[in-house]
Amino acid sequence: MKTINELQDEVIEEFSDFDDWMDKYQLLIDLGSEQAPLDPKYKTEQNLIDGCQSRVWLQADFIDGNIVFQAESDALIVKGIIALLIKIVSGHTPDEILDSDLYFIEKIGLKEHLSPTRSNGLLAMVKQIRMYALAFKAKQEQ
Repeated sequence: MKTINELQDEVIEEFSDFDDWMDKYQLLIDLGSEQAPLDPKYKTEQNLIDGCQSRVWLQADFIDGNIVFQAESDALIVKGIIALLIKIVSGHTPDEILDSDLYFIEKIGLKEHLSPTRSNGLLAMVKQIRMYALAFKAKQEQ
């Protein structure tokens, strides 16, 4: 199993193949399209992420000490962004997720190429992932 940082480095490398932001957006859209659709039973109010302009559902399950994330969005680029995040953090322990610095966001230039509302949405997704990690960590320690 690769570490969160190894996965981030792979993503950075994948994006560095493209100079043009239109190509990078296309890569994001492709990533989003490749993602398995979220089971409709998980498309609940409770799984909706606050602070996103488009609707994003995030489902987290605790399996054998690791958190497995699934997500979907009704916006193509946002779906790609959450797919990227999941690719990096899913299948890791709460501690690994909480200790990670998601530097890939800066490195691939996502922050400055997203509209302010999308940028806020991205922060909301990261926050939600960390909240799940905290919650599962607390459960673990009981």
